[in-house]
Amino acid sequence: MVKVYPFAAVCPRKEVADKIASVPYDVVNAEEAREIVEENPLSFMSVVRSEATLPGVSPDDDRVYARAKQNLNAMVKDGLLVSDNEPGMYIYRIKQGGSLYTGLVTDLSVDDYLENKIKKHEQTRYEKEEDRTRHIDTTNANTGLVVLLYRDQEEIFSYIESLIPEGEPDMTVKTASGVVHEIFRVTDKDALAHIEALFAGVDSLYIADGHHRAKSAVNVAERRRDAGTITPEAERFMGILFADQRVKVHGYSRMVTDLGDYTPESFIEALKEHFEIKPYGNIDHTVFRVPPLHEAKKPVHVMHMYLGGVWYELTCPLKNPDDRIASLDVSVLQKTVLEGMLGITDPRGDPRLQYLGGARPLADLEIKVDSGAFVVAFSMQPVDVRNVLSIADEGGIMPPKSTWFEPKLLSGLTIHMLD
Repeated sequence: MVKVYPFAAVCPRKEVADKIASVPYDVVNAEEAREIVEENPLSFMSVVRSEATLPGVSPDDDRVYARAKQNLNAMVKDGLLVSDNEPGMYIYRIKQGGSLYTGLVTDLSVDDYLENKIKKHEQTRYEKEEDRTRHIDTTNANTGLVVLLYRDQEEIFSYIESLIPEGEPDMTVKTASGVVHEIFRVTDKDALAHIEALFAGVDSLYIADGHHRAKSAVNVAERRRDAGTITPEAERFMGILFADQRVKVHGYSRMVTDLGDYTPESFIEALKEHFEIKPYGNIDHTVFRVPPLHEAKKPVHVMHMYLGGVWYELTCPLKNPDDRIASLDVSVLQKTVLEGMLGITDPRGDPRLQYLGGARPLADLEIKVDSGAFVVAFSMQPVDVRNVLSIADEGGIMPPKSTWFEPKLLSGLTIHMLD
């Protein structure tokens, strides 16, 4: 039985919400973050990636976290961000193309995380976990949303949707790509109590996106407990809850900086010992993944590789269909190629391995490899969301960055202060 809590969020004033809202900290690199802040100094990117306002300073420098706190406090002092005067929950609706996503922003229990009522399916990367721990601790705030799923038989989702009022949202932001983000406050005490009662009947929540943000919030709570400085708000962290069948899942691309002792030619020859390899031919550079060349008669692992300016399709038989984790494409890639051939034994921390979110067009992978920053990239097929939840229920841990969930939310529309 999970707990959800109302909280008084710090939010942008309605008339500046579109200026403040930013993409999450982890979907842009340092250069992109700087460009965002230079173009729009009000962007919340100056808080979630404050190194963008400190040219030449290392991202892990203490000054970066101090600047994040300074920038957040300045937005509050200038009246750009305002604390709600009563606790509530927040319906967050996204209109993206022909899709409509509706989630509930609420506070969640640190103890539910520690007791595994909030379940994980991925390990965190060390440096990202430490970065967000320092960020939360210094700013004294959850500045980004943890995205979680719940199994729903329509009762919870339909009730949340019924609370959306007629008329204008409390906040509306339309991005350059045409995606519309809307926030509706829910402050009616009876409605809040009913939401809490509905989730009291839910056994588990499942982190879909934001493993680092969740673990970092828990780290801060545990450190403050040890120090005797914990507050009730710091016993909780901010999340957004979606019904499990109302999200989309993409794969997560891998990029490697070098091939070790292999040349591109010898690497391809070595891959042939494990995979059937076919040059793919022309692709649509604007899509998020490479469609398989043909539908296999038997279950197979399939992934796509960009090397030397050419796309290849790699396939091999599915050897362990009853082992949910071993049967993942990313597991086969990690064990056979990244670890077995390239010696990348730590996918959480090896600097030779980097990741690119699955909702980035294939052209982005090509650009990164063609630039020389990386030698090879792998585009992965999506994992079924039901499989993700089943793995979490069994206590399994998928390889890092196995899933990219949509919708992607904006930062800065709701902030949870820890006091």
